[in-house]
Amino acid sequence: MTRPGTLVVRHPSPDLLASATAGRLLAAIADAQAARGVAHVSLTGGTIGGKTLAAVASSPARDAVDWGRVHFWWSDERFLPTGDPERNATQAQEALLTALQEGPGLDLATVHYPPATDGPDGDDLDTAAARYAAELLRFGAGAEAPEFDVLLLGMGPDGHVASLFPHHPGLGRDDSSVVGVRESPKPPPLRVSFTFGAIARAREVWLVASGAEKAAAVARGVAAGDVAQTPAAGVAGTERTLWLVDEAAAADL
Repeated sequence: MTRPGTLVVRHPSPDLLASATAGRLLAAIADAQAARGVAHVSLTGGTIGGKTLAAVASSPARDAVDWGRVHFWWSDERFLPTGDPERNATQAQEALLTALQEGPGLDLATVHYPPATDGPDGDDLDTAAARYAAELLRFGAGAEAPEFDVLLLGMGPDGHVASLFPHHPGLGRDDSSVVGVRESPKPPPLRVSFTFGAIARAREVWLVASGAEKAAAVARGVAAGDVAQTPAAGVAGTERTLWLVDEAAAADL
């Protein structure tokens, strides 16, 4: 049974999934700016996440957005040095943010990079996570995090989202918007991640998945099944939840 407010959108191929998601994202940001003046967007990494951001960068419609009024966040990050190729922020910089810096309008003050090991907190994971939580709180208008207009999430074959892994201790944390994750089952072992509480602040949550290896987890997530087994089943937007998938990932629906 699909949760109310959830929509599954299928695309024939990974490339079409990425380009369609990019177009949808540009329209959502423009709509948010028209309604509220600014937009808060949480990005994700991974192959499809990177392709989506590259498609935004190359789209003629990107000039419809005032990039100086877009706040960029990340729902999780590998706790590594700035610029490390494994970091989601590095991927986003290469795929999109550098292109926006070369054009008019991008304000680096609205790019909220997740903590890195060469930051002010060094390799202290918990202090770094708390610093990112404080940054979210600063823009939360009295809540622990902003109302993200769009929060993009990739999903692993095991059903994890952000760095919330099945049956992992970080999955049950609800005392902060950001948690330091140790012993991640997917390397590297140290990460920072939004908790379910921060994700639940999003107006729209978009789960983007591609590939047959994710089909079983997509089916469990769409059915809003056991969150401990499939963390993706536990996320939803306050207004809408989109599963944006290619045909291979939708095979078990």
